[in-house]
Amino acid sequence: MATLKEQTEAKVEAGRKGNPDFMKGVDAEIAKAKSFQQGSDALALGDKAPEFTLPDAKLNTVSLTSLLNQGPVVVTFYRGSWCPYCNLQLRALQSRLDDIKSLGATLVAISPQVPDDSLSEDEISKMDFIVLSDQSAKVAGQYGVAWEVPEFLIEHMKNDRQLDLETINNGNGNILPIPATFVLNQNGDVTWRYVDVDYRTRSEPQDIIDALKSM
Repeated sequence: MATLKEQTEAKVEAGRKGNPDFMKGVDAEIAKAKSFQQGSDALALGDKAPEFTLPDAKLNTVSLTSLLNQGPVVVTFYRGSWCPYCNLQLRALQSRLDDIKSLGATLVAISPQVPDDSLSEDEISKMDFIVLSDQSAKVAGQYGVAWEVPEFLIEHMKNDRQLDLETINNGNGNILPIPATFVLNQNGDVTWRYVDVDYRTRSEPQDIIDALKSM
């Protein structure tokens, strides 16, 4: 089975062939974000993860404290169910969920997408891990991974994909999380992390599992 990196690289390559001008624009925006060190304020190893209480697709609230009471927690931020790279990542995590659970850990995925009837029907919400909604991207900001989306990408979403972030995220039209993953021990300390402002790259599930094993 292909690794997540191999899958995302294949999607990037397909994008370069199918829409080279757009991908060059994405490359330029990502390079600009990296030059301004977007994501440099993300939680570091040893930091205490901020507490959160967020709704799931059925509007039940879930707190970080309640999850930590059960063991280590893997917190992954994703952009939304509309993002093909997010779908690849979360499918890959779903395929290794038994391994994550066998190590006593809980996986929780957080995006700004509003929890409503449409969300409850999408593929991600049917997966066997916790999916939470951070509509204002406040929690993403507390974890240092909130990103103001460049106008170039917002226009692409509106015009080429007919995606209205303001509607999808219940009023938040321009802030998305940097796709990032944090492994927390039961004390809530960051023991491993993956943060990259290039939304086309994601943490490998095996690396997360290895981090849990090394606790």
